[in-house]
Amino acid sequence: MADNVGVIERLWRYPIKSTGGERLRSAEVDLRGLVGDRLYAVRDGDGRFGSGKNTRRFRRMDGLLHLRSRFHRGQGGPGAEGLPELVAPDGHVVGEPTAFLRAHLRRDDVELAREGEVSHFDQLPISVLTTATLDWVRRTVPDVPVDERRFRPNLLVRTPPGTPPFVEDEWIGREARLGTTVRIDFQRSSERCAMTGQAQQGLPRTSAVLKAIAAAHDNRLDALATVLTPGTVRVGDPLVLG
Repeated sequence: MADNVGVIERLWRYPIKSTGGERLRSAEVDLRGLVGDRLYAVRDGDGRFGSGKNTRRFRRMDGLLHLRSRFHRGQGGPGAEGLPELVAPDGHVVGEPTAFLRAHLRRDDVELAREGEVSHFDQLPISVLTTATLDWVRRTVPDVPVDERRFRPNLLVRTPPGTPPFVEDEWIGREARLGTTVRIDFQRSSERCAMTGQAQQGLPRTSAVLKAIAAAHDNRLDALATVLTPGTVRVGDPLVLG
């Protein structure tokens, strides 16, 4: 039985991984995810990608979240290659991204790298967060500025009044329709890390958000999905569980 659980309130894409994203009115979705999302990353001389944490795959690079990125579809119609734009903290589009990144990060070994055989996604391509869960975070850490940018979802879904936080858990294992064409398959939730507390424009550094999620929900927050049917998603589209 179909279950309309909310509508898309905000739509985000992050063309350069670990930078601030771009807020959209609509987006094309292919089997990889939102077209252009996390298609590029900042790579250092050791082959590790810029992030808010240090792992075997990632290198912590403070300052990336103070930058933003935008994506422009290439000329030539569907399938044409697109390119990212890097936006500086003062709002201007950077002309030479690699040179700017090296100065901004104070590293002479970084460059923009397009996704190759290994995906730039940490987990799955589509992240969905509800306003019910976001409002719970705000109530739990009232002295800390919080909006969805701390969690970097692709879709923020407005849920009806009275919807419990972490309702996304109930979607795991189910398929859903976005708008009229796109179908996705919810598979699991994100395990959160220090990125939730990194400073970015309008949001100061904090450890309180991650501590709250860890204590209440085993460090997990959102619902992650793969794409079953491509199409276009728009702000205002319903999310209907199948």
